[in-house]
Amino acid sequence: MDSRTGKKIRLGRLLSPATGRTVVVAASHGVMSGPPAGLRTAAQMRSVFGELGAADGVMVTPGMLPLLEDFYVGRGRPAPVLHLDWKNHGRRIYTPGTDGRSEGVLAQLATLEEVAAAGIDAVMTYLYIGQRDSRLERDEIERNARIVRDAAKAGIGVIIEPRSALESEGREHLSTDVLSLYCRISADIGADVVKVVWNGSVDDFTPVVESCPAPVLVAGGPGGDDALATLRLAHDSIAAGAAGVMFGRRVFRAERPAAILEGLRDIVHEGLSVEQAAARL
Repeated sequence: MDSRTGKKIRLGRLLSPATGRTVVVAASHGVMSGPPAGLRTAAQMRSVFGELGAADGVMVTPGMLPLLEDFYVGRGRPAPVLHLDWKNHGRRIYTPGTDGRSEGVLAQLATLEEVAAAGIDAVMTYLYIGQRDSRLERDEIERNARIVRDAAKAGIGVIIEPRSALESEGREHLSTDVLSLYCRISADIGADVVKVVWNGSVDDFTPVVESCPAPVLVAGGPGGDDALATLRLAHDSIAAGAAGVMFGRRVFRAERPAAILEGLRDIVHEGLSVEQAAARL
């Protein structure tokens, strides 16, 4: 008996043993960018979480967990995922400087011992690469490698979301080659799952998945107003070989989050078309 058993059990709650796929809702945006639309107040959080029961996992921050812990209690409930990082990359106010040494920084919000004690199944951490100051990239690699080691000892799953530190400077930082580079680095560091932004098409994304040994989840990005666009992104992600989606605003900002989740499950787990899944809406 060792921690590998714990990790296998926990990841089995997040990724379906039958399909190897998952639908995760990311509801942790506040720690990075302040109160998001749809989750601005405690009352809104409780209301939205009342519609997220069909998710395979739901990601929250350490501060949200005591407020919403009852959501995770009971058989058949979503797996609890913890957003392990704070970051100031990409913030709309009080943005970090651009002098080559201020390209954003990150901090870990909890120890893996605390995470395990709270009953968390997996943590998500960012991995930023491509900084002009290569020492920042080295620090990111070391930080993520330490998290992977600590999580392995505690039997906790690790989701790494790699990003380019220069992403805001142009589409070339979202190319297939860049995504393939940082997804492979994430997997080789030891990520159990890799979450990554979509780069535009099935043809462009398929090589990213093929070159990443870990299961890949597609991030949702901005959205929530167009249900069909959300379902199309999920369908394209699966067509490109992804193991599922990790959507936030596309779910919790939707008019009917529960209906969006059912449509996503139809596509990810049942292999339905966008039109068939849309019928649930």
